Amino acid sequence: MDISALRSNHPDHWNKAAAIRTLTLDAVAAANSGHSGMPIGMADVATVLFEKHMKFDPKAPLWPDRDRFILSAGHGSMLIYSLLHLTGYTDMTLDQVKNFRQWGAITAGHPEFGHAAGVETTTGPLGQGIATSVGFAMAEEIQRAKWGRKIVDHHTYVIAGDGCLMEGISQEAIALAGRHKLSKLIVLWDNNNITIDGRVDLSCSTDQVARFRASGWDVQEIDGHDPVAIDAAITAAKKTDTPSMIACKTHIALGHAAQDTSKGHGALTDAAQLKAAKDAYGWPYGPFEIPQDVRDAWAAIGARGASTRADWDARFAALSATKQAEFTRIYDRAAPKRLPAAIRALKRAASDAAPSVATRKASENVLAAVNPILPETVGGSADLTGSNNTKTADLGVFDLDNRGGRYVYWGIREHGMAAAMNGMALHGGMRTYGGTFMAFTDYARPAMRLAALMQIPTVFVMTHDSIGLGEDGPTHQPVEHLAISRATPNTYVFRPADTVEVAECWEVALTAQSTPSVLALSRQNLPTVRKAHTSKNLSAQGAYILAEAEGKRQAILIATGSEVEIAMAARDLLQAQGIGTRVVSMPSMELFATQPESYRKRVLPAGPVRVGIEAAMRAGGWDRWLLGERGREAKAGFIGMDSFGASAPAEVLYEKFGITAEAAAAKVKELLGL
Repeated sequence: MDISALRSNHPDHWNKAAAIRTLTLDAVAAANSGHSGMPIGMADVATVLFEKHMKFDPKAPLWPDRDRFILSAGHGSMLIYSLLHLTGYTDMTLDQVKNFRQWGAITAGHPEFGHAAGVETTTGPLGQGIATSVGFAMAEEIQRAKWGRKIVDHHTYVIAGDGCLMEGISQEAIALAGRHKLSKLIVLWDNNNITIDGRVDLSCSTDQVARFRASGWDVQEIDGHDPVAIDAAITAAKKTDTPSMIACKTHIALGHAAQDTSKGHGALTDAAQLKAAKDAYGWPYGPFEIPQDVRDAWAAIGARGASTRADWDARFAALSATKQAEFTRIYDRAAPKRLPAAIRALKRAASDAAPSVATRKASENVLAAVNPILPETVGGSADLTGSNNTKTADLGVFDLDNRGGRYVYWGIREHGMAAAMNGMALHGGMRTYGGTFMAFTDYARPAMRLAALMQIPTVFVMTHDSIGLGEDGPTHQPVEHLAISRATPNTYVFRPADTVEVAECWEVALTAQSTPSVLALSRQNLPTVRKAHTSKNLSAQGAYILAEAEGKRQAILIATGSEVEIAMAARDLLQAQGIGTRVVSMPSMELFATQPESYRKRVLPAGPVRVGIEAAMRAGGWDRWLLGERGREAKAGFIGMDSFGASAPAEVLYEKFGITAEAAAAKVKELLGL
């Protein structure tokens, strides 16, 4: 493509875009790795977006009413780093750009939330950004309904590539956005027709324009290098009553020898080709050098939002002190003062009544008590509302006629649900939870992993957590999923035994600041095992002594969730034979691991034999607690699963797979040599 006309027709725009292109070339060359082509190809779109449309203030990067910019095509991270540097985000210094992809720099290979101001979400796994953006847009709608346009009125802009749109999660996302007419969501598609392997038509012939239109989006098709067309398209998109997709026809690695080739996707580091590209751009400057007039032009773009933000500050100050305090509380993720008392009341009532109830139903009862005092909660389910028990009467359903509704019918879209929940949490001012079956964490896993990586407290309600679900069989019976979840860093995995533990686990999940939670809940009814009320949240300690040994302590049974009742029954059998047995309930291995060593040793002292009981695989953390933290503190055994389940009533399955009180007692006696 001849770029001389682009340079001559819009010289001021061209030079600003060239600053992005050359910073990208220099940073990737310095790192000798990265992705040059996309930032070069989308520099014109990004320049127009930030110059003429984005509402932001680099001096107040967390301003709640800023527009959100999401780089779904996260491999092109130098695009956003260049924008942040040029517009004046103070942490994005030139040194950070020069240290692209290096240890300790905030300019990671793919944008990471929490590393650099202005990066709204972690992207890189393709499709995650566009799916997460749906949650951002939903959050804006819900909060605008609650606080009004004077306080909440902003857009979410997304740059997505061909790869993002090939990922299956993109269909989940765009179908949701179209169904809910999220008109503040605008996706700019980098339509360059290139993937790593070659041209897109090697693997995909989808008419993306038709797909978006069929999903309820407004669609425009433009030249992605024409700043006038780009401006007009974004202006029009902001006026629609549906989400918008702008198909921007671009040339990957524009002006470089690798233009329009798969080579242009990756790191363009050849020195001669780099110089030739800069010559084509009319850029006679050295590495990382930006002429002052171009720097000044970009600085003016960055300064433009200060007055808009000041006007918002004045409107916010005009709110009542009560409303200001509530708005600040929810954005700080601070729990309301009434929450601890509500949890204690629930626990006392459960200990007194001692109901036999499935922990999924207990979870619903907890939510019914806490949702009214936590207006920031937004719940939902992937078409399993009646099974996950995630909907409470006070929430109202988020829909076209109720933008303030706090319950989302996500449809059969576990992955899209999880990503959008992350988006709501990242947007700020919301605590999100959503449910599906534990076995279907497989569908949601990429977004669950990103929640942990981003350190956001999304809550994943996973019911039907074992063979205890019964007749639906092994396709729906999770056996490895607890291990997978526990193996994920920065994730709380809760498997509560009764209503009391459910309430305690929810309290931890709803007050977490930087850790997502997985609540593994039973389908089948479970008895109350915590019959003596205590105000202290014992589940927050991860594990605790539920029943002490009578006489000399010879064995410790460690159990979670639905198997705690089995451990208690096994204790009765052993105590009847004079074998002193302690029962430890362990609702969260992760929280137990954070307790002081003295507490851990008090709960699990060396000496007695240990038997773990859980209707799941032994992998995923059990050996640390069974064998001891040094691996030699106790003889140990495990009662659980070592295969997939089967289709039969739950009580039959527990017997056939040997997860019984009798089997646990026999294992203890075997370890004791009796």
